[in-house]
Amino acid sequence: MKKGKITVLLALGAALMAAVLTGCSGENKGADGDVIKLGGLAPLTGNYAEYGKGFQIGFQKAIDEINAKGGVNGHKFEIEIKDTQGDAVVSSNMATNFAEDESVMAILGDFTSGACKANAEIVDRYGIVQLSPTASAPDYANMSEYCFSIMGRQDAEAPYLAKYILGKYLGVKNIAVIRVDSDWGLSCYENFMVQAEKEGMNVTAEKYAAGEKDFSSLITKMRSMDPDVLVVMDQGDAVAAIFNQADAAGWDIQHVALRPGTSEQLISQLTTPDNLIVTSPFFFDENNPELTAWAESFEKEAGFKPTIHPACAYDCVYLIANAIERIGDGEITRDAIQQALAESENEGITGALNFTPDGDIQRQYMICGVKDAKWTILEGFEYGAEGL
Repeated sequence: MKKGKITVLLALGAALMAAVLTGCSGENKGADGDVIKLGGLAPLTGNYAEYGKGFQIGFQKAIDEINAKGGVNGHKFEIEIKDTQGDAVVSSNMATNFAEDESVMAILGDFTSGACKANAEIVDRYGIVQLSPTASAPDYANMSEYCFSIMGRQDAEAPYLAKYILGKYLGVKNIAVIRVDSDWGLSCYENFMVQAEKEGMNVTAEKYAAGEKDFSSLITKMRSMDPDVLVVMDQGDAVAAIFNQADAAGWDIQHVALRPGTSEQLISQLTTPDNLIVTSPFFFDENNPELTAWAESFEKEAGFKPTIHPACAYDCVYLIANAIERIGDGEITRDAIQQALAESENEGITGALNFTPDGDIQRQYMICGVKDAKWTILEGFEYGAEGL
């Protein structure tokens, strides 16, 4: 073999070895060319399918808008969405798949706090952002510098429910709580009880396994306590099932729910929708042309009206886009996105999106209810202005 060929082969071998060593070094890789690839986690099937479908449409809606305007700093976006089925184990497997794919620059999702918490160690180990539109457990975002959420936290919303909906708005003292048996359900209940005890409320609580469908025994037990109000802490099909089974048993009691939001699907499932009151950090105000246009566009594609959940999904994509814009001419890596995201101060369609040092945001809450089978604001943000 000629000396020139040997020199070339040695140079190629050295280059290949350097590439292998770089790939094994644990460094966050840069974006692939002009495309920013995102990984999406959402429950497209199962109890939370309405919200997963909302995620899917919200993510893509934002990406289509950004790309139609030429992208950000010359980069366009694409997203691959995996169905986590609302299961933390499935979500973690999919989060690992995204994390191991060096072309994926950030992960958007998952829906439940439990799934997001299960993924925290994974995203921390691989150094990739997990930005959840909806995780609200107070101990989620501070699990890693790569964990973020924009829904707000249950240590603010659950106490708001106790003080303002139950205490001030409804003026009740004897409370029946039925909650899902999950990390999120426990967080809701514990944070609720902190304020309920301050308000001098008498609370009887029961829990049920996720996926449960027959609540008759719980309803019979709760009814025997003669409470003033029935509170359900969950977000899926169980919310309507519990209230409907209470109606079927002839139990005439006020219904209150924590966290399903102003779901149109929930209204359609309830036998007495006008009896429902919920907390919400956001409402699609019909008097706001921008929000109305967004909601109409979403409904046309989804076949149902949006809650805050797809709106938060939409905002999450724009938060990543803003982070890319802040990076400017610098190399777009997973670490660079994390650093730019942590410093972001933005306004989304769901309101101000300024991250705390923990990686989540502070939300204000309002009281929403159903009148004539239509969601309406019962009390606005100013109702809880004095705080907890």
